[in-house]
Amino acid sequence: MVTERLRLVPATIALCDAEVRGADFVARTLGATVPDSWPPPVFEPDDVARVRQQLVADPTASRWTLYYVLRQSESGTAAPALIGIAGFIAPPTRDGIVEIGYAIVPQHQRQGFATEAVNALLELALTDASVRVVVATAYVDLHPSIRVLQKAGFSETAYTPATGLMRFEYRRSTPPRPAA
Repeated sequence: MVTERLRLVPATIALCDAEVRGADFVARTLGATVPDSWPPPVFEPDDVARVRQQLVADPTASRWTLYYVLRQSESGTAAPALIGIAGFIAPPTRDGIVEIGYAIVPQHQRQGFATEAVNALLELALTDASVRVVVATAYVDLHPSIRVLQKAGFSETAYTPATGLMRFEYRRSTPPRPAA
């Protein structure tokens, strides 16, 4: 999947195995530069294991799993830079609900990359006619993450004070998003 500045590469078993081995292996597998701050704070080893299990169980599930977010070289000649992850937690439920998540490494935050990746995921999800609602969560103190979801057209639908977790939804019936 390609956007104006990004390329989203679906996870593979080989990429999951590279994650376990370290950033140098991820760089070689993706053909990208990987920052010293890799992985992003919320991308944990159990996430990699979950994605790998999904892909082993159903090799066609790559559409509904993790994507590596690569920033395309401005010159077009340098290797792209791995700047984050974005993707779906699992395939859509029978009720037509799919959840997204995303994380950008600190040095590439606040540059619109998360918004660009979320918009790409939203477009991909909505190409499946069975998807009625795309959901995402963010902690109440993560204002930039909340703003990403708002810019993409998501609405807050729930807040759990005990955890500080907010739930956002984008419904298929939501009016079209303005151009970013």
